[in-house]
Amino acid sequence: MSEIKSLDEILEQREAREAIVSTEEAEEIAAQEEIWAEQARIEAGEQETVTEQTTTNQTFEKLPSDHVYTKYEDVDKEQLQRDIEEIKEKLGPVSQADFDHLLKLERWSRGATFAGFFMIYVATALEVSIGLSSFGFWTLGIIAAVLIGVGNVTRWADITHPILHGAYDKVPNVPLKYKKKGYARGLRRYTDWLDWIQPAAWEYEHNIMHHYHLGEDDDPDNVERNMQWLIQSKVPMWLRRVIVYIFAMTWKFSYYAPNTMRILDNKERRKNKEPEISDYNYLPTTPRGKRLWKDFYLPYGLFQFVFLPLLFLPLGWSAVGSALIILIMAEAYANLHSFLVIVPNHSAGDIYQFSEPHKSQGEFYLRQIMGSVNYNTGTDLIDFAQGFLNYQIEHHLFPNTPQSYQQKMQPLVKEVCRKHNIEYRQESVWKRAAMTIDLMVGKTKLLKVDGV
Repeated sequence: MSEIKSLDEILEQREAREAIVSTEEAEEIAAQEEIWAEQARIEAGEQETVTEQTTTNQTFEKLPSDHVYTKYEDVDKEQLQRDIEEIKEKLGPVSQADFDHLLKLERWSRGATFAGFFMIYVATALEVSIGLSSFGFWTLGIIAAVLIGVGNVTRWADITHPILHGAYDKVPNVPLKYKKKGYARGLRRYTDWLDWIQPAAWEYEHNIMHHYHLGEDDDPDNVERNMQWLIQSKVPMWLRRVIVYIFAMTWKFSYYAPNTMRILDNKERRKNKEPEISDYNYLPTTPRGKRLWKDFYLPYGLFQFVFLPLLFLPLGWSAVGSALIILIMAEAYANLHSFLVIVPNHSAGDIYQFSEPHKSQGEFYLRQIMGSVNYNTGTDLIDFAQGFLNYQIEHHLFPNTPQSYQQKMQPLVKEVCRKHNIEYRQESVWKRAAMTIDLMVGKTKLLKVDGV
């Protein structure tokens, strides 16, 4: 935090936060800001004799000379705020129809999972009973792996994501298990969302640190910064791409789980005024590594790769082994699929990063548009396959709204962008993924706006 905000500025932001996040999240952000403000006051006291303010040591790329959109500093941020918030008012309150839409997506997600396991059963049963050929077995096995992978990804993106943002909390008579305070809590983690990631850790990392600090130094999902170990290496470019592809097949295990735990730990360390953690520790022999395995890896790993394969034991140990292989394939596919629809949302050479925290609600909205990109949108099925992350701009403007809201918001948000001459990025997910990989290997850089 490079400057101390006035009391009026802090109060103004807090009054407007209900449009961004839930009340619970607003309170968390306010508490976090108080910690940062205290740190800033200490830093300011230590630097009283400094008369010239220094800037970050990052190299900020200038905007192209033929830039046709309104410059960042020239956007009327107060009017943009009014226009954006008017969109939500036009759509009205969340209704039963929006909740029914969620239930439909949930049926599709669970249907893909169950269909995948049924395919495993068919393949293994035929192999045992009639000696199904290897080609026939693995054809069914690959289909099963994809279906299970789709169920895994959509359970996270289409169901868990909006619920943990509190998108359905205000629907009358909605069951507790579909509310933020009830979903995936305690033992419900096993029935609602069991993955490598602990729900509470992901919720804080994503809802608070990523959404509220998009494009800033405190954004934990800054791909360019997180990949410096590869970008600064002397590894040839072709091998860097191979490394990225391998990383994409394991990224929930190798990156998301330890990173969300680290971010959650740093929340407490800031409160206790302790140094923050910057590295990962995978070794179960250390305190942090032990907690990573106990709370993140083992619950999902044992269930997915021990308990589920053993369900096929009545067909013989060969069926158990085959089921295990297919589930490993499904895991690799789920990682690739989730990487494809999640990572490119804010990562490419035409996406902006910012050297200072936002100073107003209107500026916050502007950054969500400039720092996000949509994929092609269409029917519920097309959107479902992309985890509704193809509406990333709308989601970042109003993260605590249902998926169905974002579909209705899109034309209205586009119109506001046209009114203010702000670029609204929307392209194929495949093109955006290629652009993201270029960023990850160091071929391109993020656009950076200095001083804002």
